[in-house]
Amino acid sequence: MSMNASAPSQAVQDHYPEGFSWCYGCGRFNPSGLHLKTRWDGDETVTVYRPRPEHIAVPGFVYGGLIASVIDCHSMGTAALYHYRRQGHRLGDAAPVPRFVTASLKVDYLRPTPLGPELVVRGRVVEAGERKVVVHSDLYAAGELRARGEVVAVLAPPAMTV
Repeated sequence: MSMNASAPSQAVQDHYPEGFSWCYGCGRFNPSGLHLKTRWDGDETVTVYRPRPEHIAVPGFVYGGLIASVIDCHSMGTAALYHYRRQGHRLGDAAPVPRFVTASLKVDYLRPTPLGPELVVRGRVVEAGERKVVVHSDLYAAGELRARGEVVAVLAPPAMTV
């Protein structure tokens, strides 16, 4: 697996409908958000993020809640990219990108994550149905696996798709 996170493909978050672009983790319209970007990188997806000084747990280490948020938003982006591709679309098509929400989030923290290096999250779909996608995401810092997540993503319910 390549740790080179420079992916030339477009980010799915740049194609979310306006009403779904306010998420703290990945919303392009949230001025206080993280502005996470998820892209295809071969058969996997990748998100790269450098934590800010306020994302501290204890001096020198990243807060676990931030790690969970990054894995969560990355996995929702992965589910959207996978579902969209499976429907025969590519980012930039006229068809709207589907929006997924979290049904389940499980994070295993394998070792402390240092504050400073970029976080690189790589995801892959391990199960997919019509409305549900299960994503495994691995989070790396300084080239080492730090956390692993399993996320169940479901298509956003109609009440959320204004």
